[in-house]
Amino acid sequence: MTEAEPFPPEPWDLRGRMHVSLWGPRRNRLPRWTLPEGVRPLTVGGRCALLTFCVDYSPEGTLAYRELLLALAVRQGRRTGCTAVAVWVDSEQSKAGGRTLWGIPKEIGGFAWEPWAGAPGTEHVRLRAPGTGEVRAAFRPGRPLPVRLPVRTRLLQEVDGETLAVPAHLTGEPSLTRASFRPDPAGTLAFLGEGRPLLSFTLEDFRFRVGFRPPRERLG
Repeated sequence: MTEAEPFPPEPWDLRGRMHVSLWGPRRNRLPRWTLPEGVRPLTVGGRCALLTFCVDYSPEGTLAYRELLLALAVRQGRRTGCTAVAVWVDSEQSKAGGRTLWGIPKEIGGFAWEPWAGAPGTEHVRLRAPGTGEVRAAFRPGRPLPVRLPVRTRLLQEVDGETLAVPAHLTGEPSLTRASFRPDPAGTLAFLGEGRPLLSFTLEDFRFRVGFRPPRERLG
């Protein structure tokens, strides 16, 4: 990337530490997020599969920044994947690149990420952004699992009226984690305070590649 370029070219190879939580909210309790044409949430009994990612990307990767990302499990016909529906980052480069390259709706937010003195081993993350108010989350990783996790998926995102299937490949060393969220009850993420995650885990020293090598795949 040169000084004249606003963000790095794809694909991005990112590294760091992340906390992932899986939720099963009722669809009618979620905000009315806009999905690409023909893309629908995967639902079972009126409940969606929602993932939250609290990520601290390190300088060892393409960009260093912090992020809170919400993604819905979705389908388009027989194809399944995820769609990033709400994202906050503390990097203008990440915001510009995510929006321009892949249609990821990144917004700027302020993050605090620190150990929680009241509970040794626990990380405390705070986000403040317009519309969300203050969102607090705490993560206490438990016993590491004896595996290194590989996940390949596609982010189904809309760019200039076209639906892209953005390749994403994640690996890392997972630990089961206790997670809790305390969103502003008047903010856009208030629904996260209505229940607990179904499952949470932490990935240490993850590696995440996102984006295309030519040619790009277009779905419609």
